[in-house]
Amino acid sequence: MSMYKQMKQTFISEYKGRSDIYKARIIKWNTESTITRVEKPTNIARARELGYKAKEGVIVARVKVNGGSKKRKKNAGGRKPSKSGRYFTMVKSLQKIAEERASRKFSNFEVLNSYFVGAAGSKKFYEVILLERDNPTIINSDYKNVVKQRGRAFRGLTSAGRKHRGISRKRYGSHKFRPSKNKYMNT
Repeated sequence: MSMYKQMKQTFISEYKGRSDIYKARIIKWNTESTITRVEKPTNIARARELGYKAKEGVIVARVKVNGGSKKRKKNAGGRKPSKSGRYFTMVKSLQKIAEERASRKFSNFEVLNSYFVGAAGSKKFYEVILLERDNPTIINSDYKNVVKQRGRAFRGLTSAGRKHRGISRKRYGSHKFRPSKNKYMNT
């Protein structure tokens, strides 16, 4: 079994078993601010799968997001009971919200991808991989096309956003996003 595969299995078993290391990590993360820059990824195997490289211009930020339904104010009288709901779930995923927050905080960076690292109660933690736009090592590397895409997190170009756009699964309306298999349809 490869080293990265063992690392992935260790991370999963720590999460499922709620090991002491994992609990201490979550307690520490809860005391930190919402968006924290991290020296190196917590789950290095997952970060490498998503395109992380330990080079100049590539950083990782941990983002804390509140989960659960959002409460709406109680509306005035005169509405149907069916229209007067109080709790609504967000259309966006929590991972997409985390990517957008990191993108706003680090405005000169572009979001490459993100992944889940932990949860505590209603709080969820994601690590977001960011690329510096103006760094010459990034511009002259494999990331040059990614850096040109301004506002990736807001336009659904990351893996979390693509799920929201319907590209990763088949359903009504998703045929607009996928290329047609018929060679005559693309002309």
